[in-house]
Amino acid sequence: MSQATIELRDIVLSNSSFGPNDIQVIARKISDDYQQFPILRDLTAELESQTSRSPASSVRLGVCQYLLGRYRAAIATLETADGGALAHFYQGRSHFALGNYTRAIECYESSKQAGLDASVCQVAIAEAKRLMGDVEGAMAILDNLFGPIEQTAEYLSQRAATIALLKTNPDEVVRLYERAVEIDGRHAGALFGLGLENDRRGNDDRAMELYQRASSVFPAHVGALLNLGLLYEDHGQFGRATRCYDRILDAFPGHERARLFRRDAAESMHGGERWDEDRDRVQRRLQTIMQVPIAQFELSVRSRNCLQKMGIITLGDLTRVTEADLLASKNFGETSLVEIREMMKNKNLSIGQFAAEPAPQAEVFDSSSLSPDEQALFDRPISELNLSVRARKCMTRLGLTTIGELVRKSGDDMLECKNFGVTSLNEVREKLEVFGLKMRGE
Repeated sequence: MSQATIELRDIVLSNSSFGPNDIQVIARKISDDYQQFPILRDLTAELESQTSRSPASSVRLGVCQYLLGRYRAAIATLETADGGALAHFYQGRSHFALGNYTRAIECYESSKQAGLDASVCQVAIAEAKRLMGDVEGAMAILDNLFGPIEQTAEYLSQRAATIALLKTNPDEVVRLYERAVEIDGRHAGALFGLGLENDRRGNDDRAMELYQRASSVFPAHVGALLNLGLLYEDHGQFGRATRCYDRILDAFPGHERARLFRRDAAESMHGGERWDEDRDRVQRRLQTIMQVPIAQFELSVRSRNCLQKMGIITLGDLTRVTEADLLASKNFGETSLVEIREMMKNKNLSIGQFAAEPAPQAEVFDSSSLSPDEQALFDRPISELNLSVRARKCMTRLGLTTIGELVRKSGDDMLECKNFGVTSLNEVREKLEVFGLKMRGE
């Protein structure tokens, strides 16, 4: 089980106290590795299945349901929670997401009375008023806030969005968003707002970069993902566009615009062939499961070591090897085979399920589709990854000097290099993830 998964499990299923810092950790873990999203979904389902939950545990469950986009369930859960400030606040966030702005304001007021930072609640109330159409009321609230809150990304972002609607000072809107992004480079609202301002001014490359940064943050910023998908479509990058819409549909299966945009992008990608939504949903679900790392499961040390020696990293890798292949590995016996069969069965997969099929072809790398910022990243030297001596020597043997040359290699390509094993491969993957990159075929 990966460290990120262990930490998520400890937070979601713990009986200890639960607060804003825990919520930030959950969001950060999934922002850093989106494969943790289905893990959060599974852990939340496990928490839901518990027959006896304390009011405090109901707060934890309600917040997790909110993070997963299950707003109605979150409201129902939080209404039976401990009545504390956090429960009221996330009831408000859930009502806000559903467009129930008046009810959201009532919950924020209750949260303030229960002890949550009054300024934080007031900023949330101002946001709800703005979305209700009471722009002047929202501005009045923001104008009456003083102190540390004025230097937070959330306050600056909300002030920028409000001034944008008033249409009094477009330059100030940009300055406020830029200041918010300086304070918190992972604030989805500020990144989206600044991206939108650049989009309106025709600065496509800058807008795309900002939308990309906003869309990498969890919970998903729907506006950023929609606009990024449309920009990708404008540049003929239909595969990337569909992945943006898929992110939305993961959290919000009923999102009509995302579904329509997804259909158009998929049909364009396949030369106008009609999109079969049901078949596509099944395929996407299967692909997501196939990419889940085996490290996230509790296996015996012997089984884990054998799989690592064979270069089997994901559940998908296990569907492409036969049981005979596994048994041929040194120290791998029937006990390990039974253990892995059970693990695969729990995910509705089987060992060797796709062994007779050719391995999936990696997406062809097209450097012409890169933005200037992406090209600059790919041109950076591998030395900036700060790899271990063993991994660096392998890069030298393969003649790799830039990050772009490295990401064109698959994990199998790297494992063929002398003295380069799974440990080194995982190290390279982790270093690339810092830059938001993966190796070919991943």
